[in-house]
Formats: sequence, C-alpha cells, structure tokens
Amino acid sequence: MTTQAFGRTRDGCEVELITLKSKHIECMLTTYGAAIVSIKTRDSKGEIRDVVLGFDSVDAYERQDKYIGATIGRCANRISGASFTLNGETYRLEQNEPPNHLHGGGKGFDKRVWTPHPIQDGVRFTLSSQHLDGGYPGFMDTEVRYTLNGRELIIRYKAVSDMDTVCNLTNHSYFNLDGHDGGTTILDHMMKLYGRAFTPVTGYECLPSGRIVPVDGTPMDFRSFTGIGAHIDDGYDQLRFGNGYDHNWVVDGELGSLRPAAEVYSPNSGILLRVSATLPGIHFYSGNYLDGCPCGKGNTMYYKRCAFCLETQFFPDAPNQPGFPQPILKKGEPWEHTTILRFEVHEIRY
Repeated sequence: MTTQAFGRTRDGCEVELITLKSKHIECMLTTYGAAIVSIKTRDSKGEIRDVVLGFDSVDAYERQDKYIGATIGRCANRISGASFTLNGETYRLEQNEPPNHLHGGGKGFDKRVWTPHPIQDGVRFTLSSQHLDGGYPGFMDTEVRYTLNGRELIIRYKAVSDMDTVCNLTNHSYFNLDGHDGGTTILDHMMKLYGRAFTPVTGYECLPSGRIVPVDGTPMDFRSFTGIGAHIDDGYDQLRFGNGYDHNWVVDGELGSLRPAAEVYSPNSGILLRVSATLPGIHFYSGNYLDGCPCGKGNTMYYKRCAFCLETQFFPDAPNQPGFPQPILKKGEPWEHTTILRFEVHEIRY
C-alpha cells in the first residue's frame, strides 16, 4: 500500500490516493467516497488496461453526479417517496431524485471523506454517521475493506448501529473491459447473470412493483452469455422505462453465502470479470445516462453506454416492499457482506 496527496475538497478536507498492487492487479482508491479510481490488469496480449471509469481530481469527483467508483450508503438504490417506516416510526429522507430518495441522498457516503487504515494486502476505510444523518435513524459506524489476493479485489463491508436502522452498502464502479479510455461502448461485451428472476419496475422512476418475475422469454435473460447490446433497444417496456438496463436481478442461492453473481467478457481484450457476493441482488446498469459527466482520467470523455455497473445489494425500495429481503441492521449487531471482483484472461466460446 502506498499513499499520496490528491488535493482538498471545497470545504478544505484533505483527500488521499491509495495504491494497492498484486502480481495481477493494480488498484487505486481515494478517501473521497472510499471510491475505486482505477483497476489495471493485463489483457490477452499482455497489455495493461485500466478497466474502470474515474477522475484525476477531487474537484471532478465533487462535481460528478454519476456516483462513479464510490461506496454508496446508507442505502443504495431508490426508496419510494423518500421515506420508510421502521418499528412503527416513519423516517423522512432527502428527495434527491424527486419525489424519491437515491443512493443515500445528496450528501451520502459517496460525498464523504473516509479515514484510511493500512491492513495486510489492503486498506480499511472507516466512517461514522450520526443519528438522523440523511434522515436515517441511529449512530452508525461503517467500514469498507479493500484487499488484493492474486487476481481478486475483495470488498468487505461492515456496519454497526446503536439503533435499528436501514443499511444497504455497495460499490458503484463503472467497468469497460476494453479500457476506460478505449473509445468503445460496452454493447459488444458478453454477460452472464446468475439470476433466474428480476424485480420489474413500474415506470420511468424505475421503482420496483414488488413482484419477482422469471427472466424466461424476456430480454432480461442473461443466464447464458449474451451480448449486452443484443436486446437493449428492443421495445420491451422494462428497457423503455430505464432507457436500457437499470434493473435488479435476484442472485441464485442463499443470502449470506458467497456465490457467483455475474460474469462479463470482452471479446476484444479477452478480459473476463467474475463477480461473487453474499448479497441477495445485483443491479445491472448499462450506463444509459453517462453523458454530461466531467472529463475522466487523462481527459477521457465518458458517454452513454461506455461502461456498465454491477452493484451487489439488497433490492431497490426494499424497506417499503415487505416481500423483499430486508436490509435492516439491528441495534448492536454487525451488518457484514462481501463482494469479490476477479479478473481473468480467457477465450470463451458461445
């Protein structure tokens, strides 16, 4: 682990860059948002590619509104009506996507400066969140551990609260396996999701209906490797609502067990990303609204569908959907989940 200065926020907080290296991966992180800035790995020709979107300055991270690379909290994804009821009490949240709440609000964990602590093979970021911070109950201590193990970047989340509260942490990195500066969309990437069902949305607000629906016979079926662009512009109502993919899949297997969630492969670079997680869902977003964000690393322009997200999580609006697994953090009990990103080089036949 090496550390260097990255600048200051508008309110004067110092921000650092932290670099982790293994034989196969170099990962750069920032204390601003506990975010992933870069992941460098070799392609099938042995050339190094940086496969995640990111920025060269703190100012760009503060200005961007796409959550690029960030740790999301207290609650990832959307909460309808910007409110939820817990233990008989209703809590009002910020309507930062009116009339709803998104990704913890306008001053969520992605906009905070975290404290770094060196650990073996990685770094531990910590953050304390006050009672009613963003409207959420309880004083909550949070940590995110990033460690490298060969070809794997392991992300471990932990949170503890002094009151029952809602907790749904994730990472919001955008990937392009041809390189963030490769000048390609991700429509030719091949993807497999370990999900036989998804949670459909009701309209353009992309809020779930509460149903869990099989993917059979729909453009949401990625149970075998399928091009991301194969059906993205079909007239299917779910794709019209999201201007592409912006949906949660139900990960096969048992909540809490580490199991495969997704695989994505670039035929161009030969890089294969495998995602495993202990969480119940994975949200696939095809970068439909990336236009208009600040220039990325090396003055790279980011644009619609130049990258994708795979956010391991509890389902969207779960606090208001009793039929979904609940992201409730009980008083004094740790909330612990793991996501693993593994980068390999392969020739895959379909």
